[in-house]
Amino acid sequence: MNKLNTLRQALKRRKIDALLISQPENRRYLSGYTATDSSISETSGVLLIPAKGAPFLLTDSRFELHASSEATGYEIVLYPKGLLPLLKTILPKLNIKRLAFESHYMLHSTSEKLTVMAQKAGIETVALIGLVEKIRTCKQKDEIDKIEKSVRLNEDVFREIFASLKPGMTEREVALQIENAMVLNGAERPSFETIVAGGPNGASPHAVPGSRPLQEGEPIVIDMGLVLDGYCSDMTRTVVLGMPDKKTVDLFRVVRKAQLSATAAIRAGITGREADKAARDVISGAGLGDKFGHGLGHGVGLAVHEAPSLSPRNRKKLQTGMIITVEPGVYLPGWGGIRLENMGVVEENGCRILNQDTTFLDI
Repeated sequence: MNKLNTLRQALKRRKIDALLISQPENRRYLSGYTATDSSISETSGVLLIPAKGAPFLLTDSRFELHASSEATGYEIVLYPKGLLPLLKTILPKLNIKRLAFESHYMLHSTSEKLTVMAQKAGIETVALIGLVEKIRTCKQKDEIDKIEKSVRLNEDVFREIFASLKPGMTEREVALQIENAMVLNGAERPSFETIVAGGPNGASPHAVPGSRPLQEGEPIVIDMGLVLDGYCSDMTRTVVLGMPDKKTVDLFRVVRKAQLSATAAIRAGITGREADKAARDVISGAGLGDKFGHGLGHGVGLAVHEAPSLSPRNRKKLQTGMIITVEPGVYLPGWGGIRLENMGVVEENGCRILNQDTTFLDI
């Protein structure tokens, strides 16, 4: 319950009596409840965390058994008439005077109704952003172990699919094979929609796989990740079927050098901006600075994109236990792209790369 204690200390500092948790990853992080939401407008449950006393998981009858089996230590309360009518009843009983909610994951219409209902009961509402996410940023050992297992499985799937790649297969066909292999090998699901981009399509960092056939000799960007035991992995490899030409090899080496430079620079105490600069300087030195448009990386955990950001805009210092991606890239419109991405854990004196399968990075 250390996570709950940390959150409650944060609530007490802000003089908040209770917090509603509606963001799915935050809900899972605090309670172990794995049910997912079909959309932001249809929740599988909301946590009510008082600053003191037992926590609650508020849900409806569809999820009662699921919640009871997973949310150990939580009192499961059903709302047959909806969340707000239940809160109208339960909050006064708990003597809640200041109620916070996650304003970044609650519909504006819902928050307005919540505020009106609370005011009538003499309760002040407080909009919060990122409180639980801040606690999630530095991972505990068990979380790092789970992420490392997710990375391993992601690499296993990549090796399996790479061995079967042939010219003529379409981007969409390969992406579907990757995502199918993830689930068949034990993943819960992909952590994001898989990117397979051959030739000129690789010039778009977030290309959508289409009907274009892969061709021999061209760079193929494969960006893939999966969820295992709740935790995400994220990896990009740029591969070539057959022999790469000199341009591909030269660009690959620039991007790999940038990745290694950033990895060597990353440690607790440097800023996200400084980590980004270590890679960006290499690419700029090769005359390709304007071809690297995105940040170096991002945090990964229960969500595939979370704090910290490794970008020119982030002046905050990296901390021990943060899990980050290191993914420099070069993108040439009309030709294609090269992106290489590993995941690592920030440590006091360096960055420990979690990926083991780096044989594809030795051109």
